[in-house]
Amino acid sequence: MWKISKYLTFFFALVAFAVGSSAGAMAQGEKRLAFVIGNAAYQSGALATTANDAGLIAQTLQAAGFDVVGARDVDQESLRGAYRDFLAKVTAAGPDAVVFVYLAGYGVQFEGENYFVPVDAQINNAADVPITAVRVSDLTKPLAALPTKVNIVVLDAARPNTFVKTNQPLAGGLALVDPDPNMLVAFNAAPGTVAPEGKGPYGAYAQALAEMMRDGGLALGDVFDRTRLRVNEVTNGAEVPWNASKVTEPFVFFDRGPDAPPPQVSAAEVRTNRTKEIRDFDAHDAYVAALDRDTMRGYENFIVAYPHDPMAKRVRAILAARREAITWRETWLRDTPEAYWSYLERYPHGPHAWDARRRLEHFDAELEPPESFAVYDYDVPPPPEEEIIYVDRPVLYFDDPEFDFDPPPPVAVIFLQERPRDFIELPPPPPPIGVFLLPTPVFVPVPVWVNPPHDIIPPPDNVIFNNIHNTTIINNTTINENNNQGGGLTTGQKLTGVAVGAGAAALAAKVALPTFLQKKEAVLSKQKNVQTNGQNGVQNPGGLPLKPGQGGQQPLSKPADKLTGHALPGADGKTLPLVNGKPVLNGQNLSNNPNLPNNKSRKLLNKQGTAGGNAVTGNPVANGQNGANGQGQNGAGQNGTGKNGTGKNAKLHKVPGANGTPTTNGAGVNGGQNSGQNPPNGKSRKLHNQGNGQTNGQANGQGNGSQGIGNQGNGKGAKFRKLPANGNSGGNGQQKFKANNGNPQLKVQSQPRPPKPEFHAQPKPEFHAQPKPEFHAPPKQQMQQVHRQPQPQAQPRPPQPQGGKKPACGHPGEPPCK
Repeated sequence: MWKISKYLTFFFALVAFAVGSSAGAMAQGEKRLAFVIGNAAYQSGALATTANDAGLIAQTLQAAGFDVVGARDVDQESLRGAYRDFLAKVTAAGPDAVVFVYLAGYGVQFEGENYFVPVDAQINNAADVPITAVRVSDLTKPLAALPTKVNIVVLDAARPNTFVKTNQPLAGGLALVDPDPNMLVAFNAAPGTVAPEGKGPYGAYAQALAEMMRDGGLALGDVFDRTRLRVNEVTNGAEVPWNASKVTEPFVFFDRGPDAPPPQVSAAEVRTNRTKEIRDFDAHDAYVAALDRDTMRGYENFIVAYPHDPMAKRVRAILAARREAITWRETWLRDTPEAYWSYLERYPHGPHAWDARRRLEHFDAELEPPESFAVYDYDVPPPPEEEIIYVDRPVLYFDDPEFDFDPPPPVAVIFLQERPRDFIELPPPPPPIGVFLLPTPVFVPVPVWVNPPHDIIPPPDNVIFNNIHNTTIINNTTINENNNQGGGLTTGQKLTGVAVGAGAAALAAKVALPTFLQKKEAVLSKQKNVQTNGQNGVQNPGGLPLKPGQGGQQPLSKPADKLTGHALPGADGKTLPLVNGKPVLNGQNLSNNPNLPNNKSRKLLNKQGTAGGNAVTGNPVANGQNGANGQGQNGAGQNGTGKNGTGKNAKLHKVPGANGTPTTNGAGVNGGQNSGQNPPNGKSRKLHNQGNGQTNGQANGQGNGSQGIGNQGNGKGAKFRKLPANGNSGGNGQQKFKANNGNPQLKVQSQPRPPKPEFHAQPKPEFHAQPKPEFHAPPKQQMQQVHRQPQPQAQPRPPQPQGGKKPACGHPGEPPCK
């Protein structure tokens, strides 16, 4: 028995070890992180393709399983803050992380250092470079200090620029660098040269790099070597990319599955071509072989083998630029007056001649080489006479018409496969949907036999990574998600239409902003000074919400009780008060309601008046409110316009309000809330507006958001205050209204007004209700017709005889109407 127990204990220990090993292996999976920047909106002139290039590279990295953060058009502060957050993320990823950094925009070199230029940089002379630009070594050195597996830094930034226009120019292109351990550094153009600016939608380098990254099973070095061949082919030799690597760990962006078709050139043939002597190729293939190897020796061997070939001039230019770049780097590393004099002796008008003189000024030494000094012995021989013409200038263009180079030959399939048909012409991406966000290109699916490596840790919520084999077109057609759980998008599900395509699809596939820029984007959104209303383009300073009716904004569509916080009659199915003893049905047009007796109520309720040029709704308010700024219908007036006519110079009549309380035309609850309930029978009580519902009237004469002074109580003793004609409350000479218990008739009294002063709109002044003297109406006084004229003073109304007055009925405490 003890033997069985011993065996069981051993078995369970073995299972636990296996499970722990598996969990540890999963925990130690390769985590991929990427940082992508595309600067285009420079003050000196916008670049055509850099933002799109960054979006394309970011999307390709997403498909390869990278957790990508990126942004466009960043200033120096944003770039430094975003990269600091990224380094913290890399630190937390652990020792098996693979890091990819891509910077597209302007790059410059100054005294041996490369700088990436933010969009806010102002470089008027050479001394401005280290102040306003970001030194690339400040980005690579902290990254190299972290225990990562592979670091890849790509500078798509060697472009012609006009930053310094003095007689002491900067050297063109980027400076030759030596990568740190476990790091590959790549330039879109060879050191000391610049690439022509593409016309869009994507640059030649970014598109070629994305193409090669998507080739399953291609080693890291081969990705950049083939990118160089492709770029040189599509630009007719105008651009020659460069890369240097000290990566020792094997790395591929994608694996090539066992069901993949056989490659056009076997791996053995590729190795043979790499070791084959240049002279053993024909002249066309020899040029491509030298370009593929991209070494001083390979270019020199071509010149020796084919000195009179049309490609010999082009190869001499490539060789001249590389020799000068090596000479300058060794000079800068030595950093002594003798080293700079040695450089000036070789290249008195070379690209770095003024860099050498600036450093000599720092040493307080002679700016020109003296007659005798210790000449520095470089690792490369001095340039032959035929090379000087190519480097006797600040910057080298391979497409300079002065050189009259012949176009390079087509690349044979033994070096580079044909371009994929669906990756030759890529459509431009839709415009970015937010501040700092990178463009989101149309995603081209990778072949079904190409997959990300199985040992990587999948990035969180990455739509592109989950759909690398699907046709995913952002902003218009399809996003296919292979997970049918959790309410997500399913495989084959189509998201069509502007709302879904431009919204959900773009948001799902976009590249996330770094944390620093997420915070900055939120602050910028709040500080936006001008917003445009989507309907009529009215400017809204300060980004504040528009008031109802301002700029054509439609009022809220909430029920009245949701706006005031009180339950109003007629809302949500509640019973309306009686009108002449008959209920007014909710949702019916009173003017067309055949149930109203003798059609008198229609005449009573469809009147609308004007005062001071401001439209004042005369429609009844069945729900206890006079709506603001909409179409008046069924007792909810909006836009100051009744559905049943304008009613200019029409009569004003009292209409029942909530629970029998009389409500005057033009008084509503848009932005104000009435206080409390009315006192018991026979007692009147003032009601004070509790909200801040005052809004300024529009200049075109339409009342806008009037301050409501209604009654939510039992309809006893509510006082009303007439708003001034210009839509502003608080004016002098306001009319007072008072309704006594048991007598809903109103007496209108006027106080003389002084001439109306000119008012200027002020931002939301605060008004406090002042006690008003009470005016008691004698009994049996019939309400008079009020003809509101656009005059500033109210005219007194003559009394009307009381004969023929019908007794009050239909209200609480009164007999029913017959």
